[in-house]
Amino acid sequence: MGKVVPSLKVLERPQSLGDRVYLTLRDYLRMQRVPSGQPLQESALAAQLGVSRTPVREALARLASEGLLDSDGRGFVVPTLSEADIEDIYELRLMLEPEALRQVATRVRDRKQFAPLREELQVMTAADTANDATAFMEANYRYRTAWIALVPNRRLVRAIELYADHVRYLRSLTLGDREARAVVLKGLRRLAAALSAGDGETAAAAMRDHLLEAKRILRESISLRNSGS
Repeated sequence: MGKVVPSLKVLERPQSLGDRVYLTLRDYLRMQRVPSGQPLQESALAAQLGVSRTPVREALARLASEGLLDSDGRGFVVPTLSEADIEDIYELRLMLEPEALRQVATRVRDRKQFAPLREELQVMTAADTANDATAFMEANYRYRTAWIALVPNRRLVRAIELYADHVRYLRSLTLGDREARAVVLKGLRRLAAALSAGDGETAAAAMRDHLLEAKRILRESISLRNSGS
């Protein structure tokens, strides 16, 4: 029997086709490409992606199991969230995200790692001044990606990303409004300052307040949309 070579490492397996299709479709939903209630056609998606229907079917079922799609037994649609859904989602986010920011503030020693947050705040400020809602949303997403990358507990990160994904496609309802953007900027500036200062309690409180404001604005926007105003 041959000797084991101690310096060899287990080779990383390439991402499966099913995982690639799943991640592609999840990003597609994140970018608000599909309106609520619109069916997703398995065959059309497979043709667009250049794959068979099997990995698409598996990806859609996986997204449905995470609550990002609804299934009626015949197909999949982007769900229309009710006020009760919003309450449930934000209840979970309020449990998870303040603690994540507390960890980031107290465990990240190199304050240079917070530079991307300040940079994206500048981009958001410029986009808001130009009334460019799309650029604002893109910078807002990058800001979030930057702080999530610093969370040490990766299981916590996965839970945060799942529940944030449920409402991400509704951001176009809120961030197109200048008053809503002003509230968002104020909250994110406070959060960035707390992180830079290494103040875990203030960072957690800033995220808690930010989420409560986001929930309020989202509920008001949904109420206006449903009333046809």
